[in-house]
Amino acid sequence: MKKLLTTFALLLVGVSAFSQQNVRELDEINEDNSWLKLGVNMGVPVGDISNYSSFAFGLDAAGQFMRTDNFGLGVASGYTQYFKKSDVAGAEDFGVIPLGAMFRYYPQPAGVFVGTDLGYSFYTGSGMSESGAAYIRPQVGYHNYDWNIFGFYNHAFTSDPGMDVQAVGVAVTYNIRFK
Repeated sequence: MKKLLTTFALLLVGVSAFSQQNVRELDEINEDNSWLKLGVNMGVPVGDISNYSSFAFGLDAAGQFMRTDNFGLGVASGYTQYFKKSDVAGAEDFGVIPLGAMFRYYPQPAGVFVGTDLGYSFYTGSGMSESGAAYIRPQVGYHNYDWNIFGFYNHAFTSDPGMDVQAVGVAVTYNIRFK
């Protein structure tokens, strides 16, 4: 699975290298090429964590700059709460706060997009023996000028695979333009 995710990340970097028309610099930020993305996500835990948690709900926040007409990059964060299964003794709710870089490829001004977030997730709650983990969150979805809706796979992984936090889900974000 890690090889698949690494391949996906490298594919995004490769695609961006071939779409270098109209490269913008950071001092060119305006409402046409940069925005704040705010939204919600819902997911179902998978892997070992699904033995303890049955549902995840969270908030997403990201700042995105369109480096070219097709390639966006930025910073992603948020908070996701993983709710314990009621029938598992000793299970506790816990949270995950990701902080990472986001990469998006938009083939058209509206339509399908692919992307990933890469970074570090901080765990909250007394039930976690680790303080955090590296994470990757590949995504495929639909976008237009104002909205994004996408499916994702989130994987926060540590050296102890039993502490990995994985989920599949859907998210929706709204684009607030920078002025």
